[in-house]
Amino acid sequence: MSNKRSLARRTATAAVASAAAALVLAACGGNGSAGHGAHNGATASATPSAPASAPAAQGQHNAADVAFAKGMIPHHRQAVVMADLAATRAESAEVKKLAADIKKAQDPEIKTLSGWLASWGEQVPAEGASDHSAHGMAGMMSAQEMDRLKNASGKAFDTAFAELMIKHHEGAVEMAGTERTEGSFPAAKTMAEAIITSQSAEIAQMNKLLGRS
Repeated sequence: MSNKRSLARRTATAAVASAAAALVLAACGGNGSAGHGAHNGATASATPSAPASAPAAQGQHNAADVAFAKGMIPHHRQAVVMADLAATRAESAEVKKLAADIKKAQDPEIKTLSGWLASWGEQVPAEGASDHSAHGMAGMMSAQEMDRLKNASGKAFDTAFAELMIKHHEGAVEMAGTERTEGSFPAAKTMAEAIITSQSAEIAQMNKLLGRS
């Protein structure tokens, strides 16, 4: 009788132990699965945020940046045309050098501005826009003013070039000032600052050539 009771107790103990072991294994398996799922969930939620940071790294742009680029391209193109005339028409070596410096600075900026517009999905102003669609823009030369410059030579050209380029530069400085205060694209704001600095200095130089200071 004693042996039967002892056997029954051992059997019951073994059954309890086996059941407890099964519960532990189930719990471990559940935790592992939950942990894997939580890891996957964290990864999935982090993945969509990565592309969102890409535009921020490139720099955001706004309507003022687009207007700055679209306006400055034809403005610069006209300045380059004016500068090209100085090579054969100017008498003053200082005027010739100034014209060369203007072209050297503005040609690359035209390419940069065009690249920004293309990357933003905006249309780059067509060649020749400086004569038509940009008419009335700050500092732009009229057809009559361009004819005056094209028909001049020697000292008359030097005077006309300085007078008209001062007006042209003042328009560019005005446009750059608007970009500086209203734009958001970092590189465009940096260019605007450079335009204000360099062209303000050139305005002072041309005023000196005209005996105004």
